[in-house]
Amino acid sequence: MNIKEISTEQRNASTLTIDQASSLQIVKLMNKEDRDVPQAIGKILTQIATAIDRITERMSLGGRLIYVGAGTSGRLGVLDASECPPTFSADPEHVQALIAGGPAAITSAFEGAEDDVEQGRLDIKAKNVNQQDVVVGIAASGRTPYTIGAMKEAKDHGALVLAIVCSLGSDMEEAADLTMVAEVGPEILTGSTRLKAGTAQKLILNMLSTGTMIQQGKVYSNLMVDLQPTNQKLQIRSKHIIMEATGVSEKKAEQVLHEYGAVKPAILALLTSLKGEEVHASLDKHNGHIGRAIHSVSESE
Repeated sequence: MNIKEISTEQRNASTLTIDQASSLQIVKLMNKEDRDVPQAIGKILTQIATAIDRITERMSLGGRLIYVGAGTSGRLGVLDASECPPTFSADPEHVQALIAGGPAAITSAFEGAEDDVEQGRLDIKAKNVNQQDVVVGIAASGRTPYTIGAMKEAKDHGALVLAIVCSLGSDMEEAADLTMVAEVGPEILTGSTRLKAGTAQKLILNMLSTGTMIQQGKVYSNLMVDLQPTNQKLQIRSKHIIMEATGVSEKKAEQVLHEYGAVKPAILALLTSLKGEEVHASLDKHNGHIGRAIHSVSESE
């Protein structure tokens, strides 16, 4: 792909004199340009929703969600993957990330690593990717060789391959089964895709992981009910979640949390007539969805 044809690499007519601007003028220009990002994402919500459904389907069969990228894109994938265990008690093996240059590239620039197609393939091979997995390539331009190599290797092993890019007609779009193209346009600083493109990628990743976890029953109402009370702070938060969900006192929430050892069964026990092993059996039957379990109990009574 000709770099001059990539929208994120073109010069932004609105910021040609940004080097002469005051600090206030700079941030006003940046704020104005940043407003284009959610609008661009708003145009591809159907594709993002489809991606969530397909990821959820694969993960329900035991598959993994694996992000792949280089530079800023790779770091955003690492960030999203690393936040799933504390937010949703997701198994760290279930949401992973690969970055060109390996773990050292998370905090230091390894610019040459993104050109290594073969390493992308090797990194996917090392993960033993299979037909139950989902691999998501992330790149502003959609032409990063490392990421394309990883995507093609994943497809060879039967994985569902998705792409998050910010430019139409890219090599990654061609390699993917489904592509989410957020056309954010030229950057404030020419080619600095950590800006609008990076923001777009972060917002889409937020949607993918959050939407998938909600579909997997890790949220009740808007509460993070899969939280595990593994330290004092999380024990307090767990009690408050139970109180919010059920309306019981702090003392009662603490008592039931102690009895069941986790937020989900405590809430289900308080909101239904189920007790003891019945609570856990119901959650297992409904794949951890509290709402479905409550509805099932209501129908049977």
